[in-house]
Amino acid sequence: MNTTDIQLIRNHMQGETCTAASLEKWHDWKWQMRHAVRDISMVEKIFDRTFAPEIRARIEKTLGKFPMSITPYYLSLVDPDDLDNDPVFKQAFPDERELLIAPHDMADPLAEDRDSPVPGLTHRYPDRVLLHVSNTCAMYCRHCTRKRKVGDRDSIPDRDQISQGIEYIRQNTNIRDVLLSGGDPFMLSDEYIDWILSEVTAIEHVEVVRIGTRTPVVLPYRITDELVAVLEKYENLWINTHFNHPREITGSARKALRKLWKAGIPLGNQSVLLADINDCPRIMKRLVQMLVKNRVRPYYIYQCDLSEGLEHFRTSIGKGIEIMESLRGHTSGFAVPTYVVDAPGGGGKIPVAPNYLISWSTNKAILRNFEGVITTYQEPDTYKHNFCNLDCDNCNLQLKLDNSDETQAVGIERLLSDYDEMITLTPSYLEEEQAQ
Repeated sequence: MNTTDIQLIRNHMQGETCTAASLEKWHDWKWQMRHAVRDISMVEKIFDRTFAPEIRARIEKTLGKFPMSITPYYLSLVDPDDLDNDPVFKQAFPDERELLIAPHDMADPLAEDRDSPVPGLTHRYPDRVLLHVSNTCAMYCRHCTRKRKVGDRDSIPDRDQISQGIEYIRQNTNIRDVLLSGGDPFMLSDEYIDWILSEVTAIEHVEVVRIGTRTPVVLPYRITDELVAVLEKYENLWINTHFNHPREITGSARKALRKLWKAGIPLGNQSVLLADINDCPRIMKRLVQMLVKNRVRPYYIYQCDLSEGLEHFRTSIGKGIEIMESLRGHTSGFAVPTYVVDAPGGGGKIPVAPNYLISWSTNKAILRNFEGVITTYQEPDTYKHNFCNLDCDNCNLQLKLDNSDETQAVGIERLLSDYDEMITLTPSYLEEEQAQ
């Protein structure tokens, strides 16, 4: 990156007027990727700051394990006068604490590799799978749960690997929802994205295809008219973004989001709760309201995972509950995301919420609202539930669904069912001990 490019970043950082030629270059997402900041020296030049030798050495050591890549656009959002507290800088710039492995940290906390029947595909839930189509990102987030893979050129999925995943989906007719993830799928070419989407959507039993991307946040110029023309061909497509802080919802980000929703693509957002970045009820409330204003539905707030080197990002679950208390009843219901813990060991997403059901008797439920008002709900005197024996043809509820299969109930759903005799869930290790 030359002096002119460095000055271009500074101009955007300071809100100064740029020439038409420099703006054209700035809005070119490929230029942004070619000029991604990957070393400490460039950061020092951009911010006119020199790190002390001992600090620089520790940062270099961190980069040796977890590489850095920051788009000029995202770096331009940083407040140069307050680097130590800036929420954008903290998500992008390496921290020596990433090398501290806490006792409960894991390389693969969500057991994605264990739940991978074919390379590059994770099948944890009965009706949906995650297909890894890229391990390259526009920016390497320091809180990434897949830090073990992102940026590793030896694990970039090729067409053959992706084809194996697509064939697995084709052969498993219970899969109705496919999530394309990575890395970031939008780092692939338009043509490659089109090929993947055409192959997946051609599978008859796939009803929903989702793409998880952070490009509207860190590289909004990637959302080109040409990419949107590819995406809008697929009517069952949903896109989830990853905004963590209101500062990230810029004019350029709003323009990218507008292109997507004008193409008829439903948008959701998944935030991660991050210490000293967004662990504040006011920040989170502002974030979800700004998302809704831009037609993005807040979907999840994630508790930060137990990935290696993320201890300094993690908050208590209590802080997450506090934030949820500040949202429910205090803003629009559809602006309230679900707060989840993605269970270590591959247990899936577990919703965590304040307790609004205080108590429950045979004919009354005792509830409280967001203000602390306690009320009762009278249960109906005449209700009799429909006993289910899976004889759907003779059910008065008129369940007439093709290929409907209710025999695969698992977990608590199975215990609650009328048609299954299971009365106890027993951990597999106990079953093994009892069998000995």
